[in-house]
Amino acid sequence: MGRLLAIDYGTKRTGIAVTDELQIIASGLTTVDTKELILFLKEYTSQETVDKIIVGLPKQMDNTNSESEVYIQKFLVKLQHQISNIPIVRVDERFTSKMAFQTMIDSGLSKKQRRNKALVDEISATLILQSYMSSLQ
Repeated sequence: MGRLLAIDYGTKRTGIAVTDELQIIASGLTTVDTKELILFLKEYTSQETVDKIIVGLPKQMDNTNSESEVYIQKFLVKLQHQISNIPIVRVDERFTSKMAFQTMIDSGLSKKQRRNKALVDEISATLILQSYMSSLQ
């Protein structure tokens, strides 16, 4: 069994989370400069067995796609071209950034630490991954 890998795509930074090999625990992995994302994913998937890539699907409150979906679609085309052997699943990511920020507050992080947008992105990716895993149960 391989890992599940989740992506909280952003135009500048992208948060990444993964599961353990038994797909039980979701953990933040890192935040990557989006320009380096495909290269990072190619290297990671060459070293680790990844069963699925879960990519956040940003929706508005009225269930329409957010403006960032245009950029995500372009990324997905490149990703499928570069890593064609791993299925890609989309998961609604509404409220993950707010939930990530609340998680940081609940964890007792200082205001300075909560301003770390890279950490917010990584936590958001973890929440996307947890959401996907919950949908399987």
